[in-house]
Amino acid sequence: MSIKQTMEQFRARRAQECVMAIKRTGDDKMRREYSSLARSAPADIQSNGLGQTLAFWRSKREKGEAHRCIYSHVGNWICDRMPGWKNGDVLTKLIDEETSVSDYRRAGEEAMSFLVWLKRFVEAEIETEG
Repeated sequence: MSIKQTMEQFRARRAQECVMAIKRTGDDKMRREYSSLARSAPADIQSNGLGQTLAFWRSKREKGEAHRCIYSHVGNWICDRMPGWKNGDVLTKLIDEETSVSDYRRAGEEAMSFLVWLKRFVEAEIETEG
């Protein structure tokens, strides 16, 4: 088994846990909003940037549970993967003057890799509910 495959499995497992937690809420409106955010997140990051997308989600945390959840899910994933970022706020870490361009780029790559799985599980678990 390759390291890449193991990391992909780890991403998939975490994404599935996140989506299943959303699915268990019983809140249809929140599930729809989370689903929409997860599906659009890769395009949002591509067009607006990681920091701007995270800042938008963070600014909407108080108004919507879905925004709080996706900010938390993606942010926690990034912080868990970046050396020295554990237990930190992802947006604060991204804009820290000590964060290098390569760290910022790596954080973006981790976010995009994680979102591939998050989007797939949203499609499989939430959008297929009837």
